[in-house]
Amino acid sequence: MGSLVCDEIEAAIKIQAWWRGLLVRRALLHAALRARIIQCWWRAVLAQALDKRRRTMLLLYSRQESAVVKLQARVRMWRIRRCFCRARAAACIIQAYWRWYARRNRKPESDHTTAEHLEIDIKILV
Repeated sequence: MGSLVCDEIEAAIKIQAWWRGLLVRRALLHAALRARIIQCWWRAVLAQALDKRRRTMLLLYSRQESAVVKLQARVRMWRIRRCFCRARAAACIIQAYWRWYARRNRKPESDHTTAEHLEIDIKILV
């Protein structure tokens, strides 16, 4: 009888050890799954933060590029306008001197000049 009880106790101990091992393995598996879920969530948070940073940097870059393009266009326009204004001023001076010369050297007998009498070769340099 003693050996039968001893065998039952050993069998009960083995069953309890197996059950406790199963519970521990199950707890470790759940802990590992939870850790994996947290890691996936954290990676998603980091990816969103990186994406937001990229978008911000892209927006900043595009604004700077737009500002540079506008500034370049303004400078080009200013330079061309300055050249045009100089040419226009020179043309006004030439016209004024020509009118002064024409008025001074006008023949008294002709009241108006026709296109047949006037030979002018005009070249505009810009």
